[in-house]
Amino acid sequence: MAAWREAARGLAAAGVPAADVAWHGGEGEGDLFAASAPAPRAAQPGGGGLSVPKDFLSLAELVLAHRDPEAPGLLYTLLLRLQAERGLLADPADPLVRRVQVLAKAVRRDMHKMRAFVRFRELPTDQPRRRFAAWFEPDHRIVGLNAPFFARRFADMDWAIHTPDASAIFEDGTLRMAAGADRPDLPDDAHEALWATYFANIFNPARIKLDAMRSEMPQKYWKNLPETNQIPAMLAAAEGRVAAMRAAEATEAPGRASAISARYRKGMPAAPAEIRSLDDARAACGLCTRCDLYQHATQAVFGEGAPNAALMIVGEQPGDHEDLAGRPFVGPAGQVLDEAMAKAGVQRPATWLTNAVKHFKFTPRGKRRLHQTPNAGEVQACRWWLAEELRLVRPKLTMGLGGTAALALTGRKEGITRRRGKIEDTPDGPVLLSWHPSYILRIPDAAAQEKARAELLADLEMAREVVG
Repeated sequence: MAAWREAARGLAAAGVPAADVAWHGGEGEGDLFAASAPAPRAAQPGGGGLSVPKDFLSLAELVLAHRDPEAPGLLYTLLLRLQAERGLLADPADPLVRRVQVLAKAVRRDMHKMRAFVRFRELPTDQPRRRFAAWFEPDHRIVGLNAPFFARRFADMDWAIHTPDASAIFEDGTLRMAAGADRPDLPDDAHEALWATYFANIFNPARIKLDAMRSEMPQKYWKNLPETNQIPAMLAAAEGRVAAMRAAEATEAPGRASAISARYRKGMPAAPAEIRSLDDARAACGLCTRCDLYQHATQAVFGEGAPNAALMIVGEQPGDHEDLAGRPFVGPAGQVLDEAMAKAGVQRPATWLTNAVKHFKFTPRGKRRLHQTPNAGEVQACRWWLAEELRLVRPKLTMGLGGTAALALTGRKEGITRRRGKIEDTPDGPVLLSWHPSYILRIPDAAAQEKARAELLADLEMAREVVG
């Protein structure tokens, strides 16, 4: 990254067009590329007045890890265009931006797979700290990017992860990078047998989905995973195991179970009719008992707005005002959102407003009800209602406000700080994340609060442009 940045800065400052630069690199993570001619020095310190959005640097770091030989050139082209098109990265329809994002996405996926499929084996040592080593074969040059994650995750032990491109070595709390290596001859690990036993016991022969399994655990990784040796045998025996389960008689439930079930069913409301419209969904949501929040909230607060809205805005949960009124975003946070929407030219009546969780979660303090953040189970229980809203409204873009909305919409718990202002792809369509208005109200510093308000406004303006 540092080498590309220095070369690209000098070339761009000298006005060298992208078409006049050829980038070449080797296979290892430590190999540097070279331009077709030595890169000119920048006329001024700092790149001669060049500037890029902060997100470009993190994006470039990912893209340069991709094995596509065109990656450095694509980034340089993007760098030049950003000097005149400051908002270019926010345009997912631009072919260059799209291609670069595809490269970055592939690298992120490869990093995720590495974190999931690295298998350490313990090495003998006479030192106080335990020693481990692992072999991994990534698709891209990601070891340097991923090494800090492993250093944080396994800080109490010494370890090395070897790959054909590079090796990450962590000893006595210090992380360093080394050259790539051939596959080491690692000792057997007795714990692998225990892990393989667990893997075999959680295998469900009645729910075999080979495509999904290969998507989550691509076969190229199998040779380095001890548990996968059992997969062919488990698949071969699956049909017989299912037949045996069908032939077996059902276990009789304890006698008290029927009494408990009867009491439970007696207290349940009548099942709602088939949901064919938002009105049906609203009525059914009012009877929801999918989690315990309904027991203390005044009512379920369903979404409102245009039933065919191009933009859907999703918050966290109803607040005290919303719980009493039965409408989303009518309290202090709603006022902040209304103000920002008005400035951004986003009409509330033309938008669908809702929350990830439909019941108010709170802690009583005297006569007040203090907001509590919904937990992951409550978010998941209410995800069904959000999915119904997405299915029935079918927005072009969904805007998630705050961490709870981000979790419900994307399934990821990562914070908003690094994700705000970016459009993420999800199975339900594109999602744009931003600050929740209640978070903005809690910021004690006036300047920081004003900055957050401006960022929410900018994100709403982006949403307006995306939906047209």
